[in-house]
Amino acid sequence: MRIRSIETIPVAVPLTKPFKTALRTVTTAYAVYVKVTSDDGRTGWGEAPPTHVITGDSLGSITYAIEEVIAPQLIGADVRNREEVFRLIKRSIVRNTSAKAAVDMAIYDLIGQFAGLPLYQLLGGFRNEIETDFTVSVNDAAEMADDAERYIAEGFNVLKVKVGIGDISDDIGRIRAIRERVGTGPKIRLDANQGWRPKEAVFAIGKMEDAGLDIELIEQPVAADDIDGLAYVTNHTLTPIMADESVFSAKDALRVLETRAADLINIKLMKSGGIHEALKINALAETYGVECMVGSMIETKLGITAAAHLAASQPNITRFDFDAPLMLAEDIVAGGIVYDGRTIRMPGEPGLGLDAAGMELIGKGAGE
Repeated sequence: MRIRSIETIPVAVPLTKPFKTALRTVTTAYAVYVKVTSDDGRTGWGEAPPTHVITGDSLGSITYAIEEVIAPQLIGADVRNREEVFRLIKRSIVRNTSAKAAVDMAIYDLIGQFAGLPLYQLLGGFRNEIETDFTVSVNDAAEMADDAERYIAEGFNVLKVKVGIGDISDDIGRIRAIRERVGTGPKIRLDANQGWRPKEAVFAIGKMEDAGLDIELIEQPVAADDIDGLAYVTNHTLTPIMADESVFSAKDALRVLETRAADLINIKLMKSGGIHEALKINALAETYGVECMVGSMIETKLGITAAAHLAASQPNITRFDFDAPLMLAEDIVAGGIVYDGRTIRMPGEPGLGLDAAGMELIGKGAGE
């Protein structure tokens, strides 16, 4: 099954409410869809959203990398020789992890279809459904408490709360307001998106621990390249610390794991360059006894479907952050994972489980 063509399709879907973090504010989910067609007529699909502040990738750079660099090297390649194909993708261009991830997803979609298995089963098949958290973006304390209360009322039982903007006291006030509003039942995890300095983080986390706010974990409290600072926070707090932007590759993960700089790792396909490298990161983490979460950027259901297949396949992946499609004004993806409140059910069809006929319509109108 050889690759006959690779096409890119720009898409844009508005969010129902602006999404704010310490790094950016998003009102529209932009992405480049990738369609890989094999010589037997099958099509595989992938997605790459531009996340300038994390991956450095833009719509233009993603499109160029796929069309002008990656695609020419893959045309004619046999997807059954997967290691050769993924090696070509990885070596085709430096960084550009989002572009690589989109092509990687599409190749895995084709491999699953050829094997006649849903991708999560092909990768390991540990479970066929998972539960997502829901993210509370950064606003004033009252608005965040209102949002948190609404999400809990809608059936979510884990809140991922964005912090890292303003003074430390502001962040503590936000969490206190949310905890007072939702009670002690729901889990609350925080994501500082690199918004604190190491000593600030230790101070803030200590205050939250002393106040009994019962935080499940803190994600990426310090700058991505400050591994020593990440280790300092991990070693001076009781609350588990998760590395996110600090880990793009298996090599990054190894550095964090060897130095015990974090208690957990968040894997995102847009950082790792796709499922192939993500599996290596998870395997390394499992070897060190460190659990992983699989998260996402602001993506449509296409990219999240690929990430969910990875997450469902592996026992060491124990946390799931797949709420982005629920923030969008519409779902433009045909098939894929199915949401039932916080529960995500994996499709039973081969590959990513997309509806081929429905996906063909995307190129004719989704980017307009």
